[in-house]
Amino acid sequence: MRGAVELRHLRYFVAVAEEGSVTLAARRRLHTAQPSLSRQLRDLEREVGAQLFARSVEGMQLTPAGRVFLDHARLALAQVGAATEAARRAAEPAKPSIVMGFLIGTEMIWFAEAVRLLRDELPNIEVRLMSQDSPALAEGVRAGRVDIAFLRPEPNRPELAYRHLLSEPLFAALPSDHLLAAREAIHPADIAGETFISMADQAPTLRVIIDRYLADAGVNIFASHEAFGLSNAISLVASTHGIALLPAFAANFLPKSVVSRPLAGTPPTIDLALGYHTANTSPLLKLFLSRTDELVARVAPHP
Repeated sequence: MRGAVELRHLRYFVAVAEEGSVTLAARRRLHTAQPSLSRQLRDLEREVGAQLFARSVEGMQLTPAGRVFLDHARLALAQVGAATEAARRAAEPAKPSIVMGFLIGTEMIWFAEAVRLLRDELPNIEVRLMSQDSPALAEGVRAGRVDIAFLRPEPNRPELAYRHLLSEPLFAALPSDHLLAAREAIHPADIAGETFISMADQAPTLRVIIDRYLADAGVNIFASHEAFGLSNAISLVASTHGIALLPAFAANFLPKSVVSRPLAGTPPTIDLALGYHTANTSPLLKLFLSRTDELVARVAPHP
């Protein structure tokens, strides 16, 4: 009577079948000695009662029986893995969870403190992060995929409520070797005639603020390029020797080849807010909103 096929035999068999070599499977996948692995394969073939591999100088080739056995072996291992995970989940109480969305780039400033603030009261909370542009975050909140989002207040979203976090001044980002980099501040008129990088539809609020600022200054500027986000804007500044107007937080991500200069006079500002669905009754959301002032005190820059 043959003995039972063990799980380790299946793992060894699948590893050798996928690598096509006992040597490679032993070294890369199984971290065991080659003679021991060869012996385990022979034991498996003896238990199955069929030759599973055709051995040659070119490696290990599956026989017809081996190809059939491979499908079943993979399925068996997958089922054991699923059963193990299901048992672990059943043995552990479900963790409270919240999904936080961040305007791309802001997560590096706000995420750590936001998580710390929640875990001060709920150490086992699961916080999932999502980074997107502001319109996509607003849609995620509307659709219920995101509980709370750090974003720009988006127009025409009556189902969303906002908590103001801060108003950031805009600055001029330009190449470090640009002639204007020698100035202490940049006037709107200085930008006229320069390669100007505007924002695409992924940042509609920022684009409107920039356009209004230049129009109010009486400067008519044609955008040479449109940036699809913060990193793209910074890359375009460096690669095209151009100028972009960016929110203050972006100064944290400038490479050495790009510098920031304040805008002369009173610069335009852009708001960062917490956005959430008015119908979201999550206790975790309520807790987080109740500590918004504390979060701002921990993170927001002070004059």
